Amino acid sequence: MDRTHQSESTTRPENTVVLSIECLKGSSKSEEWSGDMLQTGDIVEEIRIGAGPGSAIFKAPFKGGKAWLQKVLHNSYRNKETSIVVRVRRGSQDLFHLSACIVPNESAGKRQYMLRSIDDPNYTVGFSDRTESDCLRIQASRGPRMVEALGRAKLQDGYVSYPWERRMQEALPISGSSNFLSIIFLPKASVHGSAGSRYNDLEDTLARANAWLSCSQANGVPIVFMNIQTESLLTKISGETASATVNTTSLSDLSKLASASLYGFEDYHGVDIGLVRAVRLWYAPLGVELPLEIKLRDDDTKLGFSISRTEEGFIYVSSVTDHEDESAPAARSGLSSLYRDAAKASRRLVVSRVGSQKVLPWMVSSTGAIRCYDTVSLSQKLSLHRHAKVSILLHVILWDTSATAAFSSPHRSSSSVGTHTLFSNQTLDSSEFSWHRVALPPQQVGDRQVMPLPDDEDDVFRLERENVGNDSFKFQEIPFTNESL
Repeated sequence: MDRTHQSESTTRPENTVVLSIECLKGSSKSEEWSGDMLQTGDIVEEIRIGAGPGSAIFKAPFKGGKAWLQKVLHNSYRNKETSIVVRVRRGSQDLFHLSACIVPNESAGKRQYMLRSIDDPNYTVGFSDRTESDCLRIQASRGPRMVEALGRAKLQDGYVSYPWERRMQEALPISGSSNFLSIIFLPKASVHGSAGSRYNDLEDTLARANAWLSCSQANGVPIVFMNIQTESLLTKISGETASATVNTTSLSDLSKLASASLYGFEDYHGVDIGLVRAVRLWYAPLGVELPLEIKLRDDDTKLGFSISRTEEGFIYVSSVTDHEDESAPAARSGLSSLYRDAAKASRRLVVSRVGSQKVLPWMVSSTGAIRCYDTVSLSQKLSLHRHAKVSILLHVILWDTSATAAFSSPHRSSSSVGTHTLFSNQTLDSSEFSWHRVALPPQQVGDRQVMPLPDDEDDVFRLERENVGNDSFKFQEIPFTNESL
């Protein structure tokens, strides 16, 4: 039988102190305002703790109010009797109830408890001592209180975990490596100032980035412009460099920074800090980055292709063995046919990655030199692959997405690295290769049209080895027996 604790029923005057509900946290859908759930100001009429015949029932009036009830909740929680049902009165006749569990209210202090709704764990209520007239006034102000609650409501943020390692392995075509391609241009040191003290303005840096992109496209590199942005790089400056840069001491000085590539300021400790405004150019393959696996045999004596580098820093396949030599690894993998197709389309067959490492140019220094990969070290690595009989995985930039339409893309296993599409020699076009002097047509990309450079006395495909500065990376200077790999 239920244990009932009930005082004599008497008519309470409006100034009588009663036990009322205090809404601590709303439900996930704010249903506490719908009328079916307990609200602040509701008068507690009955409390049932526990379930079954042994449950304890307490009815109003509650002598001792909130302090007494907290002791009851503490004993129940200590005895692991946390199930509770509260019945409340709203107005003169409406009755509502809440099924909840007793949980500690740590924000209120030691041995303080609140009720958490079983249907919605976000919804929690506590108890408060109020006069009955105050409760009726709060109940009558439900509309204004909803508007006030709406004004106080704030969106919450937080951190959620994310399986980065697994996603980087599964979601990227080249596992662990992004498809974003960019190059950063540092402002060029001015010839009119001392070394490192003055730099050309931002417009000069933008113009050099534009020239690099246009020359790359005109030179047959199949890339398109995506975006351009400025990047701020902090550096320590002193002497003439500090005195030559712009110092922003007032708002009127800000207009001078619009075109400045380097400006300085003094920090809290009196150290001169320089802010370099570099330009980052984002670009993308005209087609796609295609993985190409070159498998090696014990009787392979050469790879069957040569590599060179353009003036803009791109590594590309500069020549392949004769078409009749189908036994070379380059021919078996389809690289030779791809090279001939690129030549027919007046494009370079640019190598973007060796394995999972990008081999694209990534920086232009303040002296104007392009930082890119050395063809000597790359050729040595490829030859080591041949000697060790370890397959070579190259990624090449295609000039047309339709070039991959005839090839399947098998699912990549968790152990493979970036080999989601492979060429077979049987499916590639094996037409004869011939050189043509072809004027490159303008490339239409959205609303932008990139015009190639005017033709000159040299062929569009310049096969001689370009130099960077005074250091030659001419492939023929590699100290190997054969000139080609």
